[in-house]
Amino acid sequence: MFGKRSSPLAAYAEAGIVAKVQEASPHQLILLLFEGAASAIAVARLHIEQNDIAQKGKHISQAIDIISNGLKLSLDMEAGGQLAEQLSALYDYMCRRLITANINNDTVALDEVAHLLDEIHSAWKEIAPTNTGA
Repeated sequence: MFGKRSSPLAAYAEAGIVAKVQEASPHQLILLLFEGAASAIAVARLHIEQNDIAQKGKHISQAIDIISNGLKLSLDMEAGGQLAEQLSALYDYMCRRLITANINNDTVALDEVAHLLDEIHSAWKEIAPTNTGA
């Protein structure tokens, strides 16, 4: 009657995410995208194991959206040169693998994408800008 019901825990979690995003630097926003994609893939894997097709599809779609409309679109193709081109191609590959995982309930494909994301995420953490403070 008054809209979609949500648990207090879900509302608290959503508020926490919004606060993180609002306070994040551009570098931290990319880290949050990696974490969001990894989380969506992990949840999709659980839904495959539970044979919950609708939720599996929802979370795989969420991961694809984060990769293609977050990580890939954040690439600076001019300044990034060959590295940006290679990452763009890798993000496209990940999205194709996630589509395969969705169609075939393929946890191996999910694990492959999770591993690739983790590798790039780890590298991104290593290049964190340092605050030199003046």
